[in-house]
Amino acid sequence: MPRRRERDIEKGYPRKDFVAKLRRLADALEAGKAFPIQVAGERLHIPADAVFNIEHERTAGVDELEFQLRWKKE
Repeated sequence: MPRRRERDIEKGYPRKDFVAKLRRLADALEAGKAFPIQVAGERLHIPADAVFNIEHERTAGVDELEFQLRWKKE
């Protein structure tokens, strides 16, 4: 199986699209189901047993809040 290259991107979305993605994610989490999503042209499959955390960073007067999902590739 080919190795996937490392990737670190940040993709902005209009509010309406961001809300729709969050709503689909919340529905999948609540149902205990996997969550498929496409980010910047790459399809991802987040398994139901992914680890969830919230990260807050503050630097030079700028605050950042990240909702993170982590999982190991199958």
